[in-house]
Amino acid sequence: MGSQKSFGWQAKAFAVAGALLLQGSVAKAEFTLSLPLIATTDKGTLVGKQTGPVKQFLGIPYAAPPVGAKRWQAPAQERSYLLRDATRFAKHCAQPASAFGEASESEDCLYLNVFAPATLTTLLKPAPVMVWFHPGAFIYGESDDYNPTELVKRGVVVVTVNYRLGALGWTAHPGLTAEATDHTSGNYGLLDQQAALRWVKRNIRNFGGDPSNVTIFGESAGGVSVYSHLASPASAGLFHKAIAQSGTYTMAAPQVTLGEAETKGKALATALGCAEDDVACMRAAPVASILAKQSKSPTGYAPNIDGTILTQPTIVALGTGQFNRVPLLQGHTHNEFRLFVATLFELQGIPVTAETYPAAISAVLNVNSGTANAIATYYYKLSEYPSPSHALAAIGTDSAFACSSRTLARALTQFTPVYVYEFADENAPQDVLPPVSFPYGSYHGSEVQYVLDSRDGAAAFSADQTQLANHMKSYWTQFAKTGDPNGGAAPAWPAYVHGTATSINQLVAPTPQPAGEQHFLYDHRCVFWTGY
Repeated sequence: MGSQKSFGWQAKAFAVAGALLLQGSVAKAEFTLSLPLIATTDKGTLVGKQTGPVKQFLGIPYAAPPVGAKRWQAPAQERSYLLRDATRFAKHCAQPASAFGEASESEDCLYLNVFAPATLTTLLKPAPVMVWFHPGAFIYGESDDYNPTELVKRGVVVVTVNYRLGALGWTAHPGLTAEATDHTSGNYGLLDQQAALRWVKRNIRNFGGDPSNVTIFGESAGGVSVYSHLASPASAGLFHKAIAQSGTYTMAAPQVTLGEAETKGKALATALGCAEDDVACMRAAPVASILAKQSKSPTGYAPNIDGTILTQPTIVALGTGQFNRVPLLQGHTHNEFRLFVATLFELQGIPVTAETYPAAISAVLNVNSGTANAIATYYYKLSEYPSPSHALAAIGTDSAFACSSRTLARALTQFTPVYVYEFADENAPQDVLPPVSFPYGSYHGSEVQYVLDSRDGAAAFSADQTQLANHMKSYWTQFAKTGDPNGGAAPAWPAYVHGTATSINQLVAPTPQPAGEQHFLYDHRCVFWTGY
């Protein structure tokens, strides 16, 4: 029986090679010394490519294109294919042009990419799988921005995923809710991610991955996605470990309900020139019109409490143990909000001054002027900071990221192992945005380049930063393998225990240093924001 399977595979391989060579789509040299690089999914056969020590299968459909009548519906089963070229990235999801993603008007975007070790060991022992959900405020970004070669070389299979963005991925509407079998709407991006995880569960063994050892990881919107899957009953059994990077910002304010999201959906209908209850008109709207009318706010889109995908606020589910209990590695950066002070204020031509500082606090925190003035005058004195921009960035970092991360860690550690970090390389490269009047420091997203290279190559690190990046890659992959970041060459990282001297791993160059909470509490003023 085994020999017949082997012979069948070889026959298929040579048939694939012949077909592709006749089509001229694959260079003959690729097949000179070895069989073609193929993998079989439950929908057909893929032909990939090998780059150095990594096998790549790119642009793999995991769901049907959500176009026409499928716009604003749950992802449907992908189409079958006899033979598919998987040597190029597919289109990414519709989004406006930005510094954080390439402009696109494509709704045919539900594709993923698989990067696997080019070794025979995975045939005998499948490798742990890491599934990456990209950042971008649920508005921007794409799976092909990331090159996980260095992670793969450490013995894991990495999957990067596109998911629907902006209004096309997160619009709720009473009409959409009524037509859905589960009477929900708006969380289409999360549904896409769940469909991708189900694809991984069905198929990843054919790429050398272990479907019983899957880690989801993501940053910013990707980190919010990770927490959402922890809280979602519909994600149960689809993953076994989780890494959430800078994903607690949506927990610092009340989470939007389905009803609130539906109200925004009706407003979108009106903006598109439709009657507010006319779903058919909305589905007929050009993608360009939807992108032009969708929210431009960095917090304009997020998962809503729809009663099925998310049955309660994420912070409540996580804090009360009503979540998918898997080991968690989580953290944030020391200067998260400097990125937003740059993009929302200075790069818009409205720098923060001593005079505009209270109004900027009001805008950032969505508080009234009295509260903003109280923060400005009583708590954050400008004399403590080099500039008003530094002060505003500290307020945003502490309130939205650092203290909420600590609060969540304290709650989660009652139910599952938690490892907490603060990325604090103050000289992290920033080559996406232009310089501003203050240093970006360890800005929001700055740690991603230490874990994943960009598609254009590795960041321009110093020797010390390279050492830190190697430690972080070791931590991330060791955690994916065992649920514990220790075991590689990086310094020891104790699990989080509230109040201990080693509660938080400070990721600094060249060598991470464990830090206690007392300094953290002072540095981020958490007693002011959380009361403890």
